[in-house]
Amino acid sequence: MINAIVKDARERMGKTVEAFTQELVHIRTGRASVGLLDMIDVEVYGSNMKMNQVASISAPEARLLVVQPWDKTQIPAIEKAILASPLDITPSNDGQVVRLPLPQLTEDRRKDLVKMVGKLAEECRVSIRNARRHEVEEAKKKQKSGELPEDDAHKLTAEIQKVTDEFIKKIEGMLKAKEVEIMEV
Repeated sequence: MINAIVKDARERMGKTVEAFTQELVHIRTGRASVGLLDMIDVEVYGSNMKMNQVASISAPEARLLVVQPWDKTQIPAIEKAILASPLDITPSNDGQVVRLPLPQLTEDRRKDLVKMVGKLAEECRVSIRNARRHEVEEAKKKQKSGELPEDDAHKLTAEIQKVTDEFIKKIEGMLKAKEVEIMEV
C-alpha cells in the first residue's frame, strides 16, 4: 500500500514535470527550435490541424525555421496562421517552402521571457505541492480507518516529502537551464 501511494505521487509529479518541459519547448530563445511552431493551428481542408501535421518543419540555421508543406496549396493558410500567432514572426515564401527568420531578442524581451518562465516554474511547483498534499491526505485517511499503522503513515509522509523535494529540484534545474538559454546573446 505504501509503495502504491508513493508510486501515485511519482506519477502525478512526473506528469507535472512533463507538462513543464513541453511549455519550455514553446518559449522562444535566441535559437530556432521546431517546437516553436507546435502550438500553431492551421486551418486546412475545413478543419484546424497542428502545424506539424500539415508540414515538415526544420531549423537549418540558428536563426531560421523552414516550413515545407505536404501540399503546396496550403502555403497561404500556413502563413496566415503564423501571422496570427503570438510569435511575432513575419513569414516569407518562394512557392515551395515558408521561411521564418527569427529576429534577435532584445534585452527587455529576454527579461520578460525569464519572468514568464519563472511563473511557469512556480505554477509547476504549486502543482507538485498539491500532489504531495493529496497523497498525504490519502495516507491520513488510511491511518484513521485503520488500514495503515501510525508509524507507517509517518514513514509514508516522509517518503512523499522526499519525492516532492526530488521533483522540485528537477524543476529548479530546468528553470536555471532555460534562464541561461534565454539570456545567452
